[in-house]
Amino acid sequence: MGLGLAERSRFLIPVEASAQTSPFGLPFQGPPGPDTWYIRQWYGNTRWAYRQRRALYSQGQGLHFGVDFFAPCGHPVVAIGDGSVLAVDGPYGAAPHNVLVRHPNGWVSLYGHLLARSSLRVGQRVNQGDVVGQSGAPTGADCDTHPHLHLEIRNNSLSATTNPVRLIEADWYNLTLGADNEGLQFQLDLNQPEIWQTISDQPDVRFGGALLNDYGRTAP
Repeated sequence: MGLGLAERSRFLIPVEASAQTSPFGLPFQGPPGPDTWYIRQWYGNTRWAYRQRRALYSQGQGLHFGVDFFAPCGHPVVAIGDGSVLAVDGPYGAAPHNVLVRHPNGWVSLYGHLLARSSLRVGQRVNQGDVVGQSGAPTGADCDTHPHLHLEIRNNSLSATTNPVRLIEADWYNLTLGADNEGLQFQLDLNQPEIWQTISDQPDVRFGGALLNDYGRTAP
């Protein structure tokens, strides 16, 4: 389904901010589409993350700390920037397989829920657009129902994540293909209805920190 102009404006990022803070590219080559890839869940305080804030996301302060891209299992995943491989199947979540790439600007990108262990080696150099793995699914056995790539951008110490939307140059609205679900909506705090309602204003996450979205009054 499509979104109206008012709803669409909630997804837009100011041109000035995008031009200043977008050192990375997207984790897929080729155009988005229903059979290739598209945005499935935003980073931040999505309605889905809010409902799962204690069950799934308690270590991420209750927020979804990456961007989820739908992609059929086996779809090539590429590096969002130049760097070197920091870890392959390290203890960083996003099972069953993951790859971390450290970039010269201090950020670390994580590619999670990969289909199989990547053939990359720790310390190996990669360039933006190089294949780092193949998209998979969280359990490795649910490719028919939940295939997607979980992409994170962490700080140098891996102790926190930031919003990939702010660091990747993209026409983000069109990458949803007009879909609308709990992963593409943000939870409303009735005590602070103005905060965290766009894709560009979601807060950084400090792993192990207190819940940021333990609201007393929320919209249904």
